[in-house]
Order: sequence, then structure tokens, then C-alpha cells
Amino acid sequence: MKHVFLINPRAGKRDRTARLRALADRLAAAHGLDVACLVTDRPGGAEHLARSLAETGEDVRLYACGGDGTVHETANGIAGFLNAAMTVIPVGTGNDFLKNFGPDAAGFADPEHLWDGPAFPLDLIDCNGRLCLTIACSGIDARVADTVHRYDAFPLLSGRGSYLLSVAANFLLRPIGRRWTVTLDGEVTEDDFALVSVCNGRYYGGGSMPVPEARMDDGVLHTILVRDVPKATFARLFPAYSAGDYRRLPEALVRVVTAREVTIAARPGDEDIVTCLDGECRRSRQVRLRLSEKKVNFFGPAGCDPNATARGLVPPGPCSAGTRQGSHADFDYF
Repeated sequence: MKHVFLINPRAGKRDRTARLRALADRLAAAHGLDVACLVTDRPGGAEHLARSLAETGEDVRLYACGGDGTVHETANGIAGFLNAAMTVIPVGTGNDFLKNFGPDAAGFADPEHLWDGPAFPLDLIDCNGRLCLTIACSGIDARVADTVHRYDAFPLLSGRGSYLLSVAANFLLRPIGRRWTVTLDGEVTEDDFALVSVCNGRYYGGGSMPVPEARMDDGVLHTILVRDVPKATFARLFPAYSAGDYRRLPEALVRVVTAREVTIAARPGDEDIVTCLDGECRRSRQVRLRLSEKKVNFFGPAGCDPNATARGLVPPGPCSAGTRQGSHADFDYF
């Protein structure tokens, strides 16, 4: 079996290539493994390298050395390949994906804890044919993510700090809501939405957790829809949204459902929809989201749990019933 480190030298505040090569050399020497390092030289490079390795048919374990963008690319490269599995060595800014593992996230920093860990499948979101591991968000949160890297250059800002600064810039300078037609399993609603986020995992934007029930391996996607609100109201309610306390928010403004297919469409003449997938932003006139038929094999420290921070249990179904999760008819309260 091959062990390949896919290194993104642009991830994080500084280039960690030398350190990662040293970790790879130490792993090979300690266990007699076939270890190689490949450095990505362009956006999309990790995906291309990962797919090329998976297509050989040889068993391979890939170590995505970067941030959430590198994780996103690697997953897209090997999704559906049974001979390939991936893990993460975090050197990015936010590293939101690993937050799903709770206290086990610290173990991913050292490949000594990873190389022989058990592999397990994770679900993926299919967004217009592109795959997403954690959260596919459209709206104000995606527009924030689209500009957050402008602030990464400030040395005193953490990933969370960069995100919050981008929130302020987008919040103050532009309207929050957009007029969209949202279709949930065939039921159509046209309204002004601040955001629509489909969740397989729980974290994005430097640590925001909109739907704490989301689990990465249960075959269920949770969609949170937030109606457009005045800026003062949005600022007041955002902390509860970010902390996963959507049940504390007004029911007339927020709904969480488990629709199997979600479509978001912009009106003719309106601006394109910005959708952020694991931190990677795309623009389109229509966004179609559903559970992917493909899965990605993932490995990590022994006993690690991708749902370690999940809260509560939600029975699967087209639209789970509950105090804050209901049928599509709930949108009449908007």
C-alpha cells in the first residue's frame, strides 16, 4: 500500500512543506512504509493528484496536508474509489472539517496516529455535480466565505477573526437577503432568504455550527433556511445560529428540514447565487443539492468519531417532524 502526502504549500499562515516532508520521512523509517510527498502547484492540484493515484487501482492512503480547501479537493478526487482512502493533517486557517471529530481532532496533527487507523465511509453532498463533505451554503454566509481570504493576510487574525471581519464587510455594505425560489422535494417556495445551507457535517466559517444534529455517515442531509431580516435583527440572532441553537430563534424566520433534494434558483436578471462548498465558492443561476451516490473512504486515529460533537437524534425521513423540524407547509409562517 502506498502512503502519499498531498501538500498544499499555500495553506495556513506559512509554508509547512519542510515540516511535512520530515513527518513523512519519519513515518516511512519507523514502519517501513512506501511513503511519497507530492506538492500541489495550483488550485485544484490536490484533486488532480488524488484522482490520478486512485485511478491506478492500487491501494493508496492519502494525507491531505492543508486546510479545508485541500480536504475538499482530495475528497472530490477519490470519491467512489474503493481502493483509496484519505485523512487530514491540518495546516490550514480554519480547519473546520476536523472540528467534527471533537477532542480527537488533535490526533490528526501527527501521522503516527493515522497511518494504520481504520477506514470508514463518509457521506457527501452533490451540488451541481460537485461534491462537498460538510456544508453547502448559499446566501450571506457564502458571500462572506467568498471574501474571507482577503483578510487572512492580517497576521493577528485567526481563522475565526478573518471570518468575522468578512461578516462585517458584507453585512455593512450590502443587503442581506436575495429573492430565490427554493424547492424542497417538489414543494416550491419563493421568498427573500438570508441563507439556505445544506448540512452533512456541522462546522463552517471558522467554527459556526448551524445544525448540531447533522451526522456525516447517516445518509441524511439537514437543510436550514433563514428568511431575510433587517440587519439589526440578523446581528442579534446570528450568535444563536452560529452556536447551533436554531431552536431559540423565531419559528417564523428559521426552519430545518431533511429534504432529499433541494433546488435554489435566482430570478432572471438577478445576480448569480454564490454557493460555498467546504470553503470553496462557486456561482450559478440554479443550485441543485442532494445526497451523493458516492462516498469517500476516510481514516483517522483509532476510535475517532466524525460525529463526536453531534447533538440530539433526528429520525431520518423526507422532512423530519419535531418542534423545529417540520413539513414543507411550515413555510407558510414565513
